[in-house]
Amino acid sequence: MPLDIFPPATIAQYNLTQHAHNGFVYLEIRKAIYGLPQAGILANKLLRQRLCQAGYYEVAHTPGLWKHVTRPLQFTLTVDDFGIKYVGKEHAHHLLTSLRNHYEVEEDWTGSLYCGISLKWNYDQGHVDISMPGYVDKLLTRFDHKAPARPQHSPHAAPPRLFGKDGQIPLDHDSEPILPPDRIKRIQQIIGSIMYYAQAVDLTTLVALSSIASEQTKATENTEKRVTQLLDYLHTHRDATVRYVASNMILNIHSDASYLSETKARSRLGGTFFMGGSPINGKPIQLNGPILIAASICKFVVASAAEAELGALFYNCQDGTILRLALEELGHVQPPTPVHCDNSTAVSIANDTVKKQRSRAMEKNFFWTVDQVALGNFNVTWHPGQENLADYFTKHFDARHHQLVRPYYLHMPNSPTHLPRALAPRTLKGCVGTLPNGYSRSAPLP
Repeated sequence: MPLDIFPPATIAQYNLTQHAHNGFVYLEIRKAIYGLPQAGILANKLLRQRLCQAGYYEVAHTPGLWKHVTRPLQFTLTVDDFGIKYVGKEHAHHLLTSLRNHYEVEEDWTGSLYCGISLKWNYDQGHVDISMPGYVDKLLTRFDHKAPARPQHSPHAAPPRLFGKDGQIPLDHDSEPILPPDRIKRIQQIIGSIMYYAQAVDLTTLVALSSIASEQTKATENTEKRVTQLLDYLHTHRDATVRYVASNMILNIHSDASYLSETKARSRLGGTFFMGGSPINGKPIQLNGPILIAASICKFVVASAAEAELGALFYNCQDGTILRLALEELGHVQPPTPVHCDNSTAVSIANDTVKKQRSRAMEKNFFWTVDQVALGNFNVTWHPGQENLADYFTKHFDARHHQLVRPYYLHMPNSPTHLPRALAPRTLKGCVGTLPNGYSRSAPLP
């Protein structure tokens, strides 16, 4: 290490000047140093070696998931947090004993906190609520954000409504001057602080975060205004909660895209992944909290709405392949994963039921979905847009829409127990009559 980076007191204390050679002090590291990128992998390798002696191993394709060769026990490991699922306390004690031989261990048999996320279990009713209480308050205090003059119910400003033939024109590019570095750094700090909270709990902010993050390196005053609106939204809607209910552990995917909904003629992709069941003979699909939300901007500039939808299927099925593998390694064998899409052209291409004469100009990677459907890994079907849960994550909506559909994605007092459909505001106004096959509700719509 260069001698000049050491404080004078450290140089004097260890007489480093005498030991320096050509301006450098040469060190031998015998133990891990906290903060070094090498420290994590060294500690993990040592843990793996020690747990292997007790019969524990990390599964092949899901990093962080561990099992035992014979015992009915599995756990996830994130840094130094163990989330243990066991059948019989004696097996959990076996793992704890194996760890205590080498480490200091703290126990929490209630499982109320994991990776900074609070978990409230209700085994009698078969659900668990996750939240991060107090996180937003600390965030707002850190960045000295004042309370808004009036409640803010939309995390991002909705684009102006256009009617007629110009409804599908690209959005204008932000031509405002770029902010100075200190203000850009503050925006980046805010985005980084919100990201974990958004991905873990408050998924309603993901689309706004994605749009702001795409322009944070060249932020303008308009970007600053969007960040302020997002903080106002978090100030109004604090301590979001997601509820997961017991299910058949069958992965369900809702896929959607919005054409030309971002600047530079880009399109936005959305996907909702949740655990439920397969609709058989009209059997209801139960509402469940999402295990993954995809809210991203397509890196390809697509030429049509159909190509955008096909691209969304491609990216969502890629994520679905990883989740299918993880679920099978958890012990939940997956049938063909049901995938909902509201574009008939994209569905027909995926199922290979149309001649793809005019789709030759589409991005060839997107046709990977066709092979996956043919292999029986996914079952892509058409459903109306009003029933597509992913529609919420493909564009920016006004405050009224957020208030109407927020109970369907987060657990609130007026959240339905079962999901009939992700409805547009005009449909929510007058939701009467029968629901589509495969859906039911046991609570009134908000």
